[in-house]
Amino acid sequence: MESYLLDWANLLLRWVHVITAIAWIGSSFYFVFLDSSLTPPQDDDLKRQGVSGELWAVHGGGFYHPVKFAGAPPQLPAKLHWFYWESYSTWLSGFALFTVSYLWSAGTYLIDKSVMAWQPYAAIGVALSFLVVFWLAYDSICRAFGARKNGEAIVGALVALLVCVASYLACHWFAGRAAFLLVGAMMATAMSANVFFWIIPGQRSMVADIAAGRAVDPIHGKRGKQRSVHNTYFTLPVLFAMLSNHYSFTYSHPQNWLVLIVMMGAGAAIRQFFVLRHGYHLGRNPHPWRYAAVGVVAIVGAVVWLAPSAQPVAIKNEAAGAMMAGENSQNGPKSFQEVQAVLAQRCYSCHGENLQMKNVRVDSPQEAARHAQAIYQQVVVSKIMPMNNATQITDAERAVIGRWFEGGAKTD
Repeated sequence: MESYLLDWANLLLRWVHVITAIAWIGSSFYFVFLDSSLTPPQDDDLKRQGVSGELWAVHGGGFYHPVKFAGAPPQLPAKLHWFYWESYSTWLSGFALFTVSYLWSAGTYLIDKSVMAWQPYAAIGVALSFLVVFWLAYDSICRAFGARKNGEAIVGALVALLVCVASYLACHWFAGRAAFLLVGAMMATAMSANVFFWIIPGQRSMVADIAAGRAVDPIHGKRGKQRSVHNTYFTLPVLFAMLSNHYSFTYSHPQNWLVLIVMMGAGAAIRQFFVLRHGYHLGRNPHPWRYAAVGVVAIVGAVVWLAPSAQPVAIKNEAAGAMMAGENSQNGPKSFQEVQAVLAQRCYSCHGENLQMKNVRVDSPQEAARHAQAIYQQVVVSKIMPMNNATQITDAERAVIGRWFEGGAKTD
């Protein structure tokens, strides 16, 4: 029953997390586009009011005319829309999902003993420290270098180095799947912390100054803009890290930390292309094709690098011939008795009489045959199961299951 309830919690939290993330990322992307696409106002009245940019757009059967004030508007409106709950809800639902999916069963999902054999409480503590330490280090870099000449370039380089170090450590301390997700959560935490500690407080100070008739300190706008820009470059790397847990060929690679860095770097380059592309049609930026090219080349390189090695044709033909002949040899189909011996040693602890993770049970011929496709996919093709190879299944035993499935998944 616990496993069943955890599955429901995982599903519902994932649903909420995706919905709120769409809202947050969508609004972030829109305002980046808006800032990059504003043109000087043409109307004299708008100029007198202090409008620095305007945009005309058509959508949903109507026309929109947003404007941006360089400083304070002539008068605060009665209703002012804020954008922060999208960020907070995304982080809260994401942290709850991380807790249910990984921290709750740290011994199974967070720890890979072949990578680091430590106790669950220690692994949980270190995983949580990634979220805190990265934010503190990133924030310190922004404070120390953000206001200097060429400060943004320095900040970008140091933050990129920080992400690379964190990715290396995570992949050498935790199970690959958990490591990728943890790096994504680490960066997403910094994004939400930017909103909570800098962007919204700065905006509240600006509103309070305007309401009190005081001059608005421009530093709040500059800081908020800086952190907002950082957030937009974090977005695509974070999304890759979050989605990659469905694709074991990325996080199970021996150099998984490098795979993560390459793909996140590609995401940041592609995001830079779109940010600069918004202003290209206005003549503000040279064509940013080189950033897109860097991202695409990095992705294509990763595809080639991670491609599985092809089995020699002679060996494949030999194995196929043995199967067609019905040989019960090393290369032929395996009987269920041989497969059952592997399942009993490697799989019954989580999918047997006492426990049925994901409501899957494989401790009888009928149940094993019913789940044969899933067993083959998870154990032989993707090698996700056993989770983090906690039961130390061997490649030879995976091959036994593979030949059993390819031979028809017989139960005798």
